Amino acid sequence: VELVESGGASVQAGESLTLACRGNKYVYSGYSMAWFRQAPGKEREGVASVDPSAGGPAIYADSVRGRFVISRDTIKNTLTLQMRSLKPEDTAMYYCAADGPAIGTLPIKAAQWRYWGQGTQVTVSS
Repeated sequence: VELVESGGASVQAGESLTLACRGNKYVYSGYSMAWFRQAPGKEREGVASVDPSAGGPAIYADSVRGRFVISRDTIKNTLTLQMRSLKPEDTAMYYCAADGPAIGTLPIKAAQWRYWGQGTQVTVSS
């Protein structure tokens, strides 16, 4: 399973950014998927996850709820993370993951996810 993230950039606080994760169709039609992030010196943090079913419910970490939206497009085989009102504390490497718990619960734990992308960097300046 190959997952490839894109969309990372350097932005100013308050701006918006959308990340994308592309892979093969079997990933997007059959697996739960998630976004994680990791800042230097910190543990990998689960940001959002979505259930395997089309239109399945999503869950969000408290730190991003109301600002970030995770969605999957099974036709384009793409998982996206729409981020708005970005803050400097959102600065991190963002990773896409697949094949985790079928029913998402908080916290979203990295150890429970099988497949990972290489990450895309998001830097938010104040």
